[in-house]
Amino acid sequence: MSRHLSLSPLSEASFTSFSKIRLIATDMDGTLTRRGKFTSALLQALEDLAAADIKVLIVTGRSAGWVSGLSSLMPVAGAMAENGGLYFPPGNHKPIVLTPIPDLVQHRQHLATTFENLQTKFPQIQESADNRFRITDWTFDVAGLREDELQTLNNLCQQMGWGFTYSNVQCHIKPQGQDKAVGLLQVLRKYLPDYSPEQIVTVGDSPNDESLFDRRYFPVSVGVANVLEYADKLQHQPAYMTTAAEGDGFCELSSYILQSF
Repeated sequence: MSRHLSLSPLSEASFTSFSKIRLIATDMDGTLTRRGKFTSALLQALEDLAAADIKVLIVTGRSAGWVSGLSSLMPVAGAMAENGGLYFPPGNHKPIVLTPIPDLVQHRQHLATTFENLQTKFPQIQESADNRFRITDWTFDVAGLREDELQTLNNLCQQMGWGFTYSNVQCHIKPQGQDKAVGLLQVLRKYLPDYSPEQIVTVGDSPNDESLFDRRYFPVSVGVANVLEYADKLQHQPAYMTTAAEGDGFCELSSYILQSF
């Protein structure tokens, strides 16, 4: 059954609600980027937020290897990789695995076998370039896959005991129960316990961000405008939506938060 987003524009949000925000937990691809790149406006927005003591935590589906370098170079307060699988604290620290995996070598072997099984039915799918740098999940490119094919891939993964999600970049085979909200809630409890739900805003644009829009845990959430591309695929919907898309939408949100002080 189709679901259509009925979102409040960010401009209609109460300044009072956003004046409480002290932590932004945000997706990256399609949310911080514009056409796949970071812009000077985005970097300035991150600097402005840091100067106001508003922390930004990246919550992405990108690989551990990719996020390790990125999080150490950007003005952010850490990052989560692989859709809630790992957490990189601020500074050059080793990642903290959030999903309990007793044997990582065996885990990767099982993921590889699952991918090979999917390829027997979808021979066109190709392993993502960054898959070799992953720990908890396995990825292949989403480009060229239709909605019905994505649903079939989801069903096949479930039958084999795995979870499945996708973004505007990649498809992810992952442990069941691993998602951005589960990982973020772990990080908040253990490493950032001083932030209440009302002080946190979650931001995203794709189906793999859906758990960040669950208002039971995150009452203040924002979708950048391109989230409308997935209007009929989100059970949990963001509370607000920016006027601008992608990284420009994040900059719009950043300005709104800073103006609400």
